[in-house]
Amino acid sequence: MLLGFLLFYVGAVLFLNGLWLMGRIEDREIVVINVVSGLVAAGVVINDAFGSGADPATIRAAALTLMFSTTYLWVAHNRLVAVDGRGLGWFSLFVAITTVPVFLRAVASAGSAAELWLAANWLVWGALWFMYFLLLALGRPIQRQTAWVTLLTGILTGWLPGFLLLDGLI
Repeated sequence: MLLGFLLFYVGAVLFLNGLWLMGRIEDREIVVINVVSGLVAAGVVINDAFGSGADPATIRAAALTLMFSTTYLWVAHNRLVAVDGRGLGWFSLFVAITTVPVFLRAVASAGSAAELWLAANWLVWGALWFMYFLLLALGRPIQRQTAWVTLLTGILTGWLPGFLLLDGLI
């Protein structure tokens, strides 16, 4: 159930961050959903890494989930202090590179369609983080494309599966 909870908020923050990148939400407003989503992800990290059921698999999941939490909190921070985001861009490269072995391991160990779907999500998220690296760290003029990929990624890898998991439909 925590996966559905987390994905639901990943969907919300990515959808809204896509709209923000399109200029439809102000900098000061986008802080709220990034802080909320960052804290939701941090709560899952604390549960998985330090909860009573923590084991090597949940600690690994916590380490990977912390990349999401850090990203959302960093976006909020950047909007509050009005910096250019280059640091977040370089962090995004680190995360994009990290998603490659995560994707490969997930594909190799997938035993169901749901696990293959989750593996594919890692590939999509990695591509999105790489776009943030290009946009923020290297200053490439891809904001419009990044906005659309962010918005669609939020719907397809976050909100929709999160909602379906919360409703017990998958």
